[in-house]
Amino acid sequence: MIAKLKGLVDSTGEDWAVIDVQGVGYLVSGSSRTLMALPRIGEAVALHIETIVREDSLSLFGFADVQERDLFRLLTSVQGVGAKVALAILSTLSPADLQNAIAAQDKTAVARAKGVGPKVATRIVTELKDKVTGLVFQPKGVRATSVADAPATDADNSVVADAVSALSNLGYKPMDAHAAVAKVLGDLDEGADVSAVVPAALKELSAL
Repeated sequence: MIAKLKGLVDSTGEDWAVIDVQGVGYLVSGSSRTLMALPRIGEAVALHIETIVREDSLSLFGFADVQERDLFRLLTSVQGVGAKVALAILSTLSPADLQNAIAAQDKTAVARAKGVGPKVATRIVTELKDKVTGLVFQPKGVRATSVADAPATDADNSVVADAVSALSNLGYKPMDAHAAVAKVLGDLDEGADVSAVVPAALKELSAL
């Protein structure tokens, strides 16, 4: 399996790029986020690769970072979500926004992606919630490098859920509320409760 490609950008298209690795051109599909981040043609690039093998094809999908690749893997594990739909979602939402949308059960945000209907969006946020929470919420000073790292505790999740619910009741979008809560939890003392998290998150939201 090909896990990484390091070479030169040969050519690009709307949803693909060809990477020249010592004279061999590899056709790689990618999200608009990854493709827009590519250097100019002829310049060096390194991409994380997910290889999907079928009976009649071998397809390569390239990602600017491990986080995006891991989310692609999670998305394609959901029934009804193929590679094309997963890339559409990653083109619409940044990895951080997608994680927060899933953790906040914000199916409306996920459904903004092309080809994602309400049923598929609901399935995504429902099936992947427990798998992304650990990546979004980290103990102070700790940063996870993959979706499976540093799962949140039950206490953390309870505070998060209550805080997001309170902010949503005040009219904020679940995804935005979740992102604000995730940020302030890293700044507050360990064990901070809802009464401390909500005011801090409101201050964060008002600064946006």
